[in-house]
Amino acid sequence: MANQSHFDTSFDLPPLPNYQTTLMPPFLPPIPDKLLTVILPIVAYWGLSMLFHWIDTKDYFPQYRLHTPAEVSSRNRVSRREVVRDVVIQQVVQTIVGWLLGMTEPDDVVGKESYDVAVWARRIRTAQRAIPGLLTFVGLDAGGIAKNLYMSHPMLAGVVMGGRYSTLQTTTMASDGFVDTINGFTAWENMLANAMYWYVVPTLQYGVAILVVDTWQYFLHRAMHMNRWMYTTFHSRHHRLYVPYAYGALYNHPFEGFLLDTLGASIAYKIAGMNTRQGMWFFTGSTLKTVDDHCGYALPWDPLQRLTSNNAGYHDVHHQSWGIKTNFSQPFFTFWDRVLGTVWTGGDVSARYAKAKIAAQKKLDQGNEQATTITHSDVAESATQDPRPYQDDKKNATGLSCIPARDQEPLPPAGKAELQAAGSRQQVLDDRKDGGAQVLVQEAVEEKEARSLLKRSGRRRTASSLSQTDSLKGLKDRVTGSMHGRAGAILGMESNR
Repeated sequence: MANQSHFDTSFDLPPLPNYQTTLMPPFLPPIPDKLLTVILPIVAYWGLSMLFHWIDTKDYFPQYRLHTPAEVSSRNRVSRREVVRDVVIQQVVQTIVGWLLGMTEPDDVVGKESYDVAVWARRIRTAQRAIPGLLTFVGLDAGGIAKNLYMSHPMLAGVVMGGRYSTLQTTTMASDGFVDTINGFTAWENMLANAMYWYVVPTLQYGVAILVVDTWQYFLHRAMHMNRWMYTTFHSRHHRLYVPYAYGALYNHPFEGFLLDTLGASIAYKIAGMNTRQGMWFFTGSTLKTVDDHCGYALPWDPLQRLTSNNAGYHDVHHQSWGIKTNFSQPFFTFWDRVLGTVWTGGDVSARYAKAKIAAQKKLDQGNEQATTITHSDVAESATQDPRPYQDDKKNATGLSCIPARDQEPLPPAGKAELQAAGSRQQVLDDRKDGGAQVLVQEAVEEKEARSLLKRSGRRRTASSLSQTDSLKGLKDRVTGSMHGRAGAILGMESNR
């Protein structure tokens, strides 16, 4: 009976501390965080874009390029001047929406952190109340276990008894003569509460935001490819860039840019319950990831390309005439493509990817890491995967019957990839304004030239048997006036298309 008194205590929760809030200091004084939230993504966009443009013009990493400089000029259907113009338009809309979104948010404050941590500690204490009942449910005596543990492990005894910690209680004499008993938090409760508040909850918020924006963009993006009117009216503008480059990442129809990017990120921010400072990093990170996905380089040491398979190589497939109806996922992960069967299954079908694959393989070999394909696609999947949702694409690709086989290169492997390529090329043919047969013809010419140069090199495409110096660098000079030879402004804008 003596030990029983240890647990015959009040079950009241510890009190919450008082607090006084003040406005959070700006991250970059004197710019308010809400203003910085709309400025920083734009700065990040052009900063990273100009870094890749500088790499382009200096030809620093030709071995990692997915396409030659000549292809940028010969295959794209839009001038760089038009690209810059439409990106700026989208960023103006983005800024307006971002400012309006900021007006709906309260100002971030500091001074309440200890209170919020204590709230989490209370939740942890409250959750412990279920433990005695759970132990009883499985036939154990919580009281008896706690008595045996009390002398050697008093904290564990308190947990078993549902958060009753007599050793943490203090008594005070109130002014009216009554004795008040005040409970306190254990060290492990405070540590767990701090971890929840400072790390777990923010991580979950970013995770939710990423899931929401990936989901939003996947289904809208896919719809714009599956619906002919939506594609030709809005989304085909982005696909004038058959060879993507960094500052073309946000080259879109203004309505699509608002719907797909600006609105999607705003909804993700709201659903995740982020504050302004969190939103600043989320919007900026999303922007950097989008630029990197369009950079045109398969860089084995780029952290944004190593963290997820949804990277420049993966997204480049989506910009090719044979893969335009695949790889819809963006900007973070490939989850929806893989679950719904829209991931490209033809492997590194294009000879253009050979040099990047070779260089990346050599880099990985040096680190004894497992190699992967540039497109993150296994060619064996083409024959084994369920053909849905492409089962009817080859039958419906009636326009391809008028295109000679020599103009339908590269040739995809049989199976699902063949269906995907047929549907993708038919979509290019249906787009009479920004696509058409000439796109297929030009791509076939580039493919044959790339394959011819690989053959003349006297080496196989296999990564282990090729030197990093065999990068097809000579291709960059075969078209006069390519982006390396232009003497325009830093953006290299040209007036011809």
